[in-house]
Amino acid sequence: MHRVWNGLWAIVLVIFLTGCGSIGAPSRHLVEQAIVQQLHETQAALNQQLRLTVQPTDLTIKRVLIQAQTPLTIEGLGAYRIQGTYNATIKLPTRQVTEQQNPFDVYLQRQKEGKTWRLARLSTDDDGEPIWITQRLQ
Repeated sequence: MHRVWNGLWAIVLVIFLTGCGSIGAPSRHLVEQAIVQQLHETQAALNQQLRLTVQPTDLTIKRVLIQAQTPLTIEGLGAYRIQGTYNATIKLPTRQVTEQQNPFDVYLQRQKEGKTWRLARLSTDDDGEPIWITQRLQ
């Protein structure tokens, strides 16, 4: 009987510790917001480089599948690197395009007060040194 109780306690402890790994992690909705923001910014940069005037009128993200969620620290604040796939539907002025299982890799940094998150990107400064650029999720 003693071994049964020890086994049950071990199972409860494993479940508790596994569950604690995701406490405080960003929600799926927040990850979707980060993906959309990153896509809009990438599209704007491409449009500017290619001098395109066509803008997507609507972007919908669905079926976000989080495959990895790794806690880390960015500039002294808690953060997560989140990787996975998503489906996207883009409505253009003349047609609609759907892409499935697009990979994503986003970094989300929790702010000091713990109420807001920022999208973080690794970049380089003028000397070529790596720096984090963060911006509030909208």
